Amino acid sequence: MDADLPGSGGVLDPDSAMERLSAWKGRIDKVAADTKSMSNRLQQLRVTAADGNGMVEVRIDSVGALVDLQLGRQIQRVAPDVVARTIMNTIREAREKLADRSQEIIAETVGTESAAARAIAERVGQQLRGPDPAPESGDDRRNWW
Repeated sequence: MDADLPGSGGVLDPDSAMERLSAWKGRIDKVAADTKSMSNRLQQLRVTAADGNGMVEVRIDSVGALVDLQLGRQIQRVAPDVVARTIMNTIREAREKLADRSQEIIAETVGTESAAARAIAERVGQQLRGPDPAPESGDDRRNWW
């Protein structure tokens, strides 16, 4: 804060100090409003995903919890373990979409410039994506029909 005013010895005059405080408060208020907007949008977020064969459609909420499951008639033509695996894979796909959309919302509302915003986005991605599932052997789709 030194040398803001020539000859002031680094001390701001009261008007300059008030302007700086006002600008600082404005930035803090904007961060608070952006954070509240981000929180509201994330809480309202829902994602739907369906498998490519029309067997399963899932809907998850903002934390990745299953809130709806629709099963198509095709499930009657496949083994129960294939149906179960399809449900789990579709939930995983929905969680990936949710993580992507959540990170978009974070970027749109609070930005990605701050370390805090980047940390929030990373944490959300980790929580929703979880550990990578073990790769399954072969192409299970050949057993579906």
